[in-house]
Amino acid sequence: MSKLPLMLLDWKKIPDVKYDGKSGFSLWKTLEQNGIRTRLVEHSENFIADHWCEKGHIIYCIEGEITIKLKNEKSFSLKKGMSLILSDNTDSHFVTSEKGAKLFIVDGDFLI
Repeated sequence: MSKLPLMLLDWKKIPDVKYDGKSGFSLWKTLEQNGIRTRLVEHSENFIADHWCEKGHIIYCIEGEITIKLKNEKSFSLKKGMSLILSDNTDSHFVTSEKGAKLFIVDGDFLI
């Protein structure tokens, strides 16, 4: 993995990109650099993802709560102050949020 340059990031200056789910939507603020993607993601109330995700992530829940369902039928909640770490192609997951959530997510080539 390449070294990242020193960077001060003001998330308020990064525009939101809206992604619709099966229900609700997500707003993403994204920075991609040297194979690493860093995102500030807000899920709306009644959010239901529109796909199963195979990517690995490091997720920190800033506000709210999400429910994560795995392909093996296990499911759990990620609440404010909690983190989750998944590797690529190991734990297919599906996300919902009843009341909405704000997440800080890092993913990239290092999670293989």
